[in-house]
Amino acid sequence: MRFRLIFDRGDGYYNMAVDEALLYSVASGGVPTVRLYIFSRPTVTIGYFQRLHEVVDVELARRLSVDVVRRPTGGGAVYHDPEGEVTYSVAVPERLVPEDLVESFRYLSCGIVEAARALGAPAEFVPLNDCVVGGRKFSGQAQLRRFGAVLQHGTFMYATNLDVLAEVLRVRGVKLASRGPVRSRVTNLSEYLGRGVTTSEALESLAKGFRKCLGVELYEGTYSELELKLASDLMWKYRSERWVGLR
Repeated sequence: MRFRLIFDRGDGYYNMAVDEALLYSVASGGVPTVRLYIFSRPTVTIGYFQRLHEVVDVELARRLSVDVVRRPTGGGAVYHDPEGEVTYSVAVPERLVPEDLVESFRYLSCGIVEAARALGAPAEFVPLNDCVVGGRKFSGQAQLRRFGAVLQHGTFMYATNLDVLAEVLRVRGVKLASRGPVRSRVTNLSEYLGRGVTTSEALESLAKGFRKCLGVELYEGTYSELELKLASDLMWKYRSERWVGLR
């Protein structure tokens, strides 16, 4: 089977619009796609069901010029560092994904684990949707299923500024508080390995990782005109204050 591989870069509004467009494209019979992309601006993305002001220090984010975008998927708040994080998304027909939710997360994030191991970090998947190294999270995943298609996207923190991450993300409630301060629960691969992992290393290892673990041929491609049109039409939603402040 052949999957399309796309490398991309853009702001958070664009990135979320493209990911949603790819979901609908696959649902309509389009090509299964692995997308590796970088946020062009520091950005926090929050899960569809999250309450904005409970999980993000919005005023501080504004002062630090950090954008805030609501994802179409669930999951928690994530900080995307243009200089230290690659985001992946996989859009595939639902029939290709394990029915069990945990196993589907494991399967579609396998490229993350493979990439980290190739760089020298003994990464592992931890249910429900985290990838960890040395007991600390360096990748989280979120998922959306619609019309017989699945979109999963997640982070690959190779050199993320963890101090900024800890400042702009809020920890609220007994469940989160019991897991310890944000900074003590996360890491990046450069910190773990004790050396600087570069963007090119991260991208190369991710492409190889997904190719290996999904067992498909990955060919580098581009978006169709229909996908670009759909993404453009979706941009208004992600830019709107009503969407970002939905909850």
